[in-house]
Amino acid sequence: MIASPSRLLRLSGLYGKGQADLDATNCLSTHHFKGLDIQNGDLDGLLGLGLNNLIQILLIISLCRGVLGFPDSLLFGTILPATGISLLLGNLIYAQQARRLARQEHRNDCTALPYGVNTVSLFAFVFLVMLPAKLAALDAGLSEAEAVERSWQVGLMACLGSGLIETLGAFAAESLRRWLPRAALLSTLAGIALGYIALGFLLRSFAHPLVCFSSLSVILLGYLGRVRWPIPTGLMALLLGMALAWGSGLSTLDPEGWRRVISVIGLHGPTLQLDALWQARFELLPSFTVIAPMGLFNLIGSLQNLESAAAAGDRYATRSSLLVDGLGTLSAAALGSCFPTTLYIGHPGFKALGARSAYSWLNGVVMASGCFLGLFGAASELIPVEAGLAILLYIGLAMAAQAFTSTPEHHGPAVVLGLLPGLAGWGALMLKAGLRAGAIGAGESPFTPELLTNLAAADVWAKGLFALEQGQIITAMLLSAWLVYAIEGRFLAAALCSAIAAGLAWIGLIHAWQFGAADAVMHIGWGSGQVWAEGYAAMTAITLFAHWQQRSVD
Repeated sequence: MIASPSRLLRLSGLYGKGQADLDATNCLSTHHFKGLDIQNGDLDGLLGLGLNNLIQILLIISLCRGVLGFPDSLLFGTILPATGISLLLGNLIYAQQARRLARQEHRNDCTALPYGVNTVSLFAFVFLVMLPAKLAALDAGLSEAEAVERSWQVGLMACLGSGLIETLGAFAAESLRRWLPRAALLSTLAGIALGYIALGFLLRSFAHPLVCFSSLSVILLGYLGRVRWPIPTGLMALLLGMALAWGSGLSTLDPEGWRRVISVIGLHGPTLQLDALWQARFELLPSFTVIAPMGLFNLIGSLQNLESAAAAGDRYATRSSLLVDGLGTLSAAALGSCFPTTLYIGHPGFKALGARSAYSWLNGVVMASGCFLGLFGAASELIPVEAGLAILLYIGLAMAAQAFTSTPEHHGPAVVLGLLPGLAGWGALMLKAGLRAGAIGAGESPFTPELLTNLAAADVWAKGLFALEQGQIITAMLLSAWLVYAIEGRFLAAALCSAIAAGLAWIGLIHAWQFGAADAVMHIGWGSGQVWAEGYAAMTAITLFAHWQQRSVD
């Protein structure tokens, strides 16, 4: 079920289930601080893991501000302090776990598990949970401030649901891993990465080619071409992008922006947000088709990362390690963050750097301090989005590549099938955004069925696009799994996948949709997805017939 550690390290790179920059060994001279138990290589490890986490924090700031319209008071006063706690808590526990393993095995080379915010969940929750919730609130007549509040509350509930799945799944991770085909898991994840991460930022890259192409060259040559730069690849790409952005005038000094970020600098402590979670308690079911698969991805991915660590010589207890991961996400939700945490791929890379336990707790302290003091606002002004686009593009490429290279070759068609719903969902998002930019879906021009007719006349089948958008993650998983089982001749298992899809479609958790004033939204209700349920029922019947025919031949 898992690619070799060397393959994972080669393919993964800097992403939510990412790795340290393997060439960081060329960068820093570390020292041994006996009183703090900081070993040679811990500072190198801190650079790699800290850069990962910094990018996630900057993404949170950019997406929450630019896509969701969250005010700085919510972002810096609630979300980031909660994120800081989740990072601090997990990193401290994993550092202690490494020290305990070292004592038990009388070793001094135990490396803590790398840990941070999950990039893919970040994008999935923003675009598939929180943005639709905000648009639905505006469509219902709520004010902008009320819609933002509702969007944040729904995000908290999604994060809570993901944390519960991760926590409870720690007791059944091995069984889930045996049942779920790898192609179904990886292709579904890759579809989200290609659409919402890679393609989304590729368009922005071609709008600013000098900055983005230069950084992308550094990333691809360093990670895939194995070029050894004078400093770590990720850091070099970031610094080069910053220099070109500021030097070309793409980034300019904005006095108002600096006044804005300076105003948020100060101590921001986390606070319990149980009331906000209670207010969003009825939003769990509509978000289920995103929450459940993402929770499963986090769980299975963390299990794979534990295996990677074991292969490198550090065998940590599976259940307790997964529980820490889940509790980190739960703490984030309880304190006001909408973004799950996860174990990162790359433990062998950190071990190769000489990082031990201290790099983990140092990362937790540094990231938490920045979150508590509001310092990342200044970082977001200094580091333009374009400077980090290359890393995000690489994430999409790496995840798509892994979906093919880490699955059996004959499962390739199932991988491709699993990619399509995520790409369709991203296409639906772009179509609706374009319509709204053209003043359709606003004021006196709401979305209406006539829109479908006009688009179909232009050979744009938006009806099917919107159907694939609803529940796209679970749709991708079920379709890919169906094809994997069909390829393997396991027709009863395939029939079960299509039967589950029929049931979910019937109650509207996948495919069923209806127009709001400015959005196409999920339509939950008994029989709301009847036409798609009938299609899946026919698919199930045909698959069962194939099973009967196979038995007859045998």
